[in-house]
Amino acid sequence: MFFRKSKPQSDQKIPTIMQRRWRKFKSLKRGYLAFRVLSIAYLLSFCLPILVNNQALMISYNGQWAFPAVRAFFVELPIVGLIVSSKTYQGVTFGQENNTSECRYRDLKVQYQQQGQGNYVIMPLYPYGPRDIVGAEGVKEDVFSKPLASTSDGGFRLFGTDDSGADVFSKIAYGFNISISFALLLSLIEYLIGVPLGAALGYLGGKFDMFMQRVIEIWASLPLLFLIIIIVSMTKPSFGLLLFLLSIVGWVGITTYMRAEFYREKAKDYVAAAVSIGIPTWKIMIKHILPNSLVPLITFFPFTLIGGITALVSLDFLGFGLPPGTPSWGSMISIGLDHINDGYWWLTIVPLTAMFFTLMLTVFIGEAIREAFDPKVFSRLR
Repeated sequence: MFFRKSKPQSDQKIPTIMQRRWRKFKSLKRGYLAFRVLSIAYLLSFCLPILVNNQALMISYNGQWAFPAVRAFFVELPIVGLIVSSKTYQGVTFGQENNTSECRYRDLKVQYQQQGQGNYVIMPLYPYGPRDIVGAEGVKEDVFSKPLASTSDGGFRLFGTDDSGADVFSKIAYGFNISISFALLLSLIEYLIGVPLGAALGYLGGKFDMFMQRVIEIWASLPLLFLIIIIVSMTKPSFGLLLFLLSIVGWVGITTYMRAEFYREKAKDYVAAAVSIGIPTWKIMIKHILPNSLVPLITFFPFTLIGGITALVSLDFLGFGLPPGTPSWGSMISIGLDHINDGYWWLTIVPLTAMFFTLMLTVFIGEAIREAFDPKVFSRLR
């Protein structure tokens, strides 16, 4: 009988605390599934110019090829929701007579099929874009088309159109990318400001802490909504401007959390031992105290994302958010409420449902992270 030799106890690799936390997070099925769904959806949203768009993926015309949607993928920023390059293909370039404006690719596809000359157009999976306005020259659909309404080219608009004729589903999809990206960037800026400042306040303390606390109290009392209204009324709103205005106050909460954590940790024995052996202050703060102070901030991060999403949606709803024409859930909800008594219920229900599921998945992720990083289960002291 043969026996397999087991490895010595000293040779077995012990999982790190982060590996154990990750395993705990994966064991929480609801939060881990929500994380996977939201992550995949967000990554796919960057491919919207070639998945959900009214521009053709490929055009073959008289032996020449063109790729409008692929070019839009590189010149259009889904995060900002604005066209970087205004260069478009004219309709006459591909045989649309008397159309010197942007080519109508769905009509062009029907035209090529009727002509039967070997030319063809390949459209995206969902061939309607957020700026595909009904009522433009040559477009035959009416505004306020109902969900699953058929179009002139035989297709279907999943959630119909709004009062301007823009496709509702495509605006929801592009608005998802804009909302998540805005919340991520806003949270990142808040943490980059709040974490170092809160760490300095908590560790140094004394007069510096007392003075900065009074400054923070004054700064936090700034009427942010009125400030945004005044600035937006004086200049053109943009993605970057709103990001700046919301971040100048949003870091206060992160600073308070970090200050309290550093105050608590610096009183422990491992910090006193590090000071006694002459370890530099910056090294004590970064290498010893900071890893033990990030648990509440990491668990708080998903809920910071929720605050960023709701802030952007609220500003867009009030009319002080992103520029008109930008796909935005807040502006869609506002348009829907204006026409809800006219029977166009989906204009309100669809963006609210999209926002509800996004926030719900984010809350599930936050709950799972909070349980996985519970200091009562996994602690880290150096």
